[in-house]
Amino acid sequence: MAVFQVDFMAESLGRTVPIIVILPTDKVYFPGMPRREEGKPYKTLYLLHGIIGDCTDWLYGTRIRRWAEEKDLCVVMPSGDNAFYLDQPWAGNCYSEFIGRELVEFTRKTFPLSHKREDTYIGGLSMGGYGALYNGMRFCDTFGAIVGLSSALMIDETMPIEVENPRFPAERNDYKRSMFGPDLEEVVRSDKNLKVMVKRLLEEKKSIPDLYLACGEDDGLKEKNDDFTAFLKEQGVAHTYVTGPGSHEWDFWDTYIKKALEWLPLEDAISGRTSGNVGLD
Repeated sequence: MAVFQVDFMAESLGRTVPIIVILPTDKVYFPGMPRREEGKPYKTLYLLHGIIGDCTDWLYGTRIRRWAEEKDLCVVMPSGDNAFYLDQPWAGNCYSEFIGRELVEFTRKTFPLSHKREDTYIGGLSMGGYGALYNGMRFCDTFGAIVGLSSALMIDETMPIEVENPRFPAERNDYKRSMFGPDLEEVVRSDKNLKVMVKRLLEEKKSIPDLYLACGEDDGLKEKNDDFTAFLKEQGVAHTYVTGPGSHEWDFWDTYIKKALEWLPLEDAISGRTSGNVGLD
């Protein structure tokens, strides 16, 4: 599996940014194995990290490289700082434009990727789960499916309430104002609130991407994920929601990103020759 570390000038962010791309263009097949059609473009998953993470998190925290190779899937992993993958024009950071438009355009120009909506997916964990849901729905003409693991669905009617003894910066209201906007009540009424986003898409008769949501049974975010999926059901929005043992940690995300790849309409799994598969069995 080829792994690329790419730095490129992102106009929407006004600076050079890093991304990690894993792409099985170097797959070596055993004799007699079916081979990929020459020149066939790759399906792509844009995979977003959580808060305090970066573009290397998924590569080091899960076995995404192995499973992407088996499925002939390209995975693009950008860095999103701690900004929830939203546009922040007051700070000169347009992360949503970067994720939903510029990053897709750049990677499609640079790598042999499919340009079809049904072959283009976005996913993430925690902050990245929110970012995947928001941008997957905002750019619903680009993304055909969304994967949200332990999604940080913090923009709701409880958002303006000051948290006593916050455990990390994202719980502080001054942080929320710096990330989402100065008027938190207005933020809750905006489409940054995913319930507002869903209702707007339904009113506009837009095609909402297929949804795969998962959360650990001991995760502090489970209640909000339960609430959001109940809302989706009330609105008649088709989705898959699964829960299982685990909390807000990598063992859960490693397990459920594999399940998400099995849910996505990907290629049949074919393991190529690697250091972990030399054909001695």
